[in-house]
Amino acid sequence: MASDKRSDKLKRLVTVQRHMEKMAEVELADTTRARTEVAQSMESTLEAMNSLEPVHQTFSLHYQGRYGRLVVQDRQLEGAQHFQENKVLKEKTKADRLEDRMHVARDLEDREADDNAIYDLLEITNVARSTPASSKVGDS
Repeated sequence: MASDKRSDKLKRLVTVQRHMEKMAEVELADTTRARTEVAQSMESTLEAMNSLEPVHQTFSLHYQGRYGRLVVQDRQLEGAQHFQENKVLKEKTKADRLEDRMHVARDLEDREADDNAIYDLLEITNVARSTPASSKVGDS
């Protein structure tokens, strides 16, 4: 039977939100890796452009075009990386808030269970006191 406690529902939401956070972190890691690859390509292209070897001088226009495209790609990835960093932060904040709410709900449920146990105990002791002693002796 599925539990319908508020804390259990919030626990499931926290699990989903933590998964969303991990997905955002993976996207950010992919973008960071792609930026590193673009930076390495820019560096090697720049080295080739500044080379004095005749083979590289022949392709200097090609290298310039490639370097320009790499700069544009790096700027796009930088924007995507900034967006994804904010997304990771937002997903983490959501998960933290949900987790805090889950702990509060669990504390309230525990307190309610303790209160109910005390009320049950009081009720049992009151019933025992209200039962006359003669009826207890006659039952045996």
